Amino acid sequence: MASDGNLAPGDAVRRFELRKESELRVEVGVDGPLRMQLVAGTAEIFGTELPPQYWLTFSPSQKFAVFTWGGALLELDGVSEVAYVADETPMVSYVNVHAVLENRRRRAREAAISLHNAPGEIPNPLTQGPRVMVVGPTDSGKSSLTKMLLGWAARQQWKPMYVDLDIGQGSITLSGAIAATPVETPVDPVEGIILDVPLVYFYGHTTPSVNTELYKILVKELAHQLDLQFASNIATRSSGMVINTMGWVDGVGYELLLHSIEALNANVILVLGQEKVYSMLHDYLRLKPGVDVVKLQKSGGVVARNQKYRQQSRFTRTKNYFYGRWNELSPHASVVNFQDIQVVRIGGGPQAPRSALPIGAEPTADPTRVVPVSINRDLVHAVLGVSYSKDPDQVLACNVAGFVYVTEVDLNRKKLTYVAPCPGPLPSNILIAGSLLWVE
Repeated sequence: MASDGNLAPGDAVRRFELRKESELRVEVGVDGPLRMQLVAGTAEIFGTELPPQYWLTFSPSQKFAVFTWGGALLELDGVSEVAYVADETPMVSYVNVHAVLENRRRRAREAAISLHNAPGEIPNPLTQGPRVMVVGPTDSGKSSLTKMLLGWAARQQWKPMYVDLDIGQGSITLSGAIAATPVETPVDPVEGIILDVPLVYFYGHTTPSVNTELYKILVKELAHQLDLQFASNIATRSSGMVINTMGWVDGVGYELLLHSIEALNANVILVLGQEKVYSMLHDYLRLKPGVDVVKLQKSGGVVARNQKYRQQSRFTRTKNYFYGRWNELSPHASVVNFQDIQVVRIGGGPQAPRSALPIGAEPTADPTRVVPVSINRDLVHAVLGVSYSKDPDQVLACNVAGFVYVTEVDLNRKKLTYVAPCPGPLPSNILIAGSLLWVE
């Protein structure tokens, strides 16, 4: 938890008094940081209680809401673009959802203890905790609700799995990846979810329309790996999962949403701020046993984010991955020979030769084919996934160990320079390229 300890506040201190069941909504200015402390009462961010009389430091452009159940007095020190108190919030309905999920987790754990599955036996469905999927259009508050549900569960000693399918923002690692990580501690008010050996699959783009078949395959592979983990771990299985989704809920986006529900066996669908999507999902899933579709009000504090803000957010997340939120990491540059690495891309090349097609038919690109990428200057500034696979043909079935970005390609010496967040050899010489770029 980033903090300045008990440093004395500066001259720009503002006080906000929150009444029962109200919240302070804050957007930190781009020239931040901003400090905040709880002076009196109790309050929480993403379900985590704030320590009293302790200054927390928030980085530029961060957005957060401080909620209180019984009343609180807060101080802000620094510049914020927005800071106001709201008396109307949907928090009561959100915590009621948490209470229902809590009961389902308890029942699942009790069933797991009483049934005693033998090793290798398929677990009884009664031992499965809730698999919650948060759905809604862009800027409806999905990420915030996801963090709250995870935070409240962790405070009750559960270990839910956090699954992020939003490749546009990528809250677990980077944009362009789908990932999952167990959440065993409350969500840090400043740093967010503390990562614990995340399972990451690299899609390589910020929109699924580039290669929808690849997106489906990676979601299915992630779901399969999570099922294997759940089958062997009662604590994780009974805790269930909370799934954050993309904001694309129309057309192909809706089809991908249905595919994700099926692949991950989601049994609680929470729909935020979208009557149409709620109605469509309710009609589609009403005959599916054991699946509940619940409509929830989105928070009034949710603000629309334009394209420029989203690009800046992706830039900041990439920077944080390599350097840390507070520049506390020391990324390591390495130089490799072209012949010592393989750069590949998923999707491309014809599915079949013309001779194997009907007369007049044109070959189409294979969305799942792994094709080699020529190492040239086009790779400069590219963010590449480091596959665990030792064979290019197995890239689709393997998760990635992390990411590097290319800073230089020397065609004369046939050497490539990349930066990784830590020193040491890469776990594999297979690097996956997409369309992600990052310029420091």
